Amino acid sequence: MAVLIMNQQNIVEVTDMMLSFLEKVIQHALKIEGADDRAEVSIVLTDDEHIRNLNKKHRGIDNPTDVLSFPMIDNFNEEMPYEGEIPLGDIVISLERVEEQRKDYGHSFERELAYLAVHGLLHLLGYDHINDDDQREMRAREEEILSGLKITR
Repeated sequence: MAVLIMNQQNIVEVTDMMLSFLEKVIQHALKIEGADDRAEVSIVLTDDEHIRNLNKKHRGIDNPTDVLSFPMIDNFNEEMPYEGEIPLGDIVISLERVEEQRKDYGHSFERELAYLAVHGLLHLLGYDHINDDDQREMRAREEEILSGLKITR
């Protein structure tokens, strides 16, 4: 399972430890979800301005958000007609939102980053939270994945 991480912002310091942590979180979540070993996920770490522009362009919402997901396939466990990595899609995370929300929720930067990464990944895998039942299922899955890494509130 490949996790490609790109830092496209210079507001929040990104350390090697943060990148390793993020990779570990995504790989754990992929394993829990039973993803094909060839699964590949790209993560873009960005700022509020960039994610706001993406949010406006793709969702018609002219505000920054914490995480956006851009899936590349419909069913990640179907047999793929090609060899090599299976690109599940891109997760874009605003590190400015991570910092702000960790303060709002009273937990660590790492916990908020991990939560948003898992949330974004679950969207790539087909989860959503449009209705109450879907939201409960997605929240439970997020907490199960994070608890498996001993990342709690």
